[in-house]
Amino acid sequence: GGSMLYGAVGRTDLISPEATDSLTRSQYRSAHRLAEMLPDDARIYPTHGFGSFCASAAGEGESDGTLGTERKINVAFTASDEDTFVERLVAGLDSYPRYYAHMGPLNLAGGVAIDLSPPAEVDPVELARRIHRGEWVVDLRSRVDFAASHISGTIGIEMDDGFSTYLAWLLPWGMPLTLLADNPDHITEAQRQLVRVGIDRLSGAVHGPPDRWVPDAERSSYRVLSFAGLADEPDLPVLDVRLQNEFAEGHIEGAVNIPLGDLLMRLHEVPEVELAVHCRSGYRASVATSLLDRAGHKVVLIDDMFDNATRSGRRVQ
Repeated sequence: GGSMLYGAVGRTDLISPEATDSLTRSQYRSAHRLAEMLPDDARIYPTHGFGSFCASAAGEGESDGTLGTERKINVAFTASDEDTFVERLVAGLDSYPRYYAHMGPLNLAGGVAIDLSPPAEVDPVELARRIHRGEWVVDLRSRVDFAASHISGTIGIEMDDGFSTYLAWLLPWGMPLTLLADNPDHITEAQRQLVRVGIDRLSGAVHGPPDRWVPDAERSSYRVLSFAGLADEPDLPVLDVRLQNEFAEGHIEGAVNIPLGDLLMRLHEVPEVELAVHCRSGYRASVATSLLDRAGHKVVLIDDMFDNATRSGRRVQ
């Protein structure tokens, strides 16, 4: 279920700070009760997998684990006692998507009929108005294509399995949302993902060749580099948009850490110079660079795995 996960347990801070300690203790007792009731070969079928923000920490182990395996690697069993478990689990909790705050009330209110009919088509004049008003107009193309050329004022969030998580994390709740795509199937997939996180209807959409969305629109672009390419620019400052626990496990010396989920609230902390922006794989960094570009910052996207960070010629500590 949602209690014992692969190498981890469900996080306990989603209700309130006041309830976190008691829920963490209940989590510990639940895991141990399961261990007393079931044999080692009982299979684990958690409701959340690796990378889920509903997990208390990044899980380790196999994707089809057993209770016996969990006894050896799961923090609920490796901690020496309940107090140690509580201390370790709470210390490891990192930020989670802000849209979670709206999920409880929506679920309590009950479901509504899902409408996946095509959103209204938006013409170039109206699209330009929406961008000018500061509404969220999100381009679903690949991060490389977006970096090469995009309509100024739009935001790039590449269509991917994590699309709805990061969009809903960042989108001001209730803000009108218009999607742009060169592939109409991406609009359909985006709708399907978004209804799962409480964004039930789009304000509109545009699909087709990007040069026809707003033909006379001002366009922006920024550079894309690998970590090896960053080695040629030793004085370029680095912004790391990974989570704090990822940053603590290893980062480029001198890098500024502002997790993607906090970026819009901490724009005032972003240095007013050209920045190289990276994450673990390039996806979060691409969203961050688009937001910074929209806010007027000069940016370079590092589209590379952090495992290659040493190729930048900079110390990783």
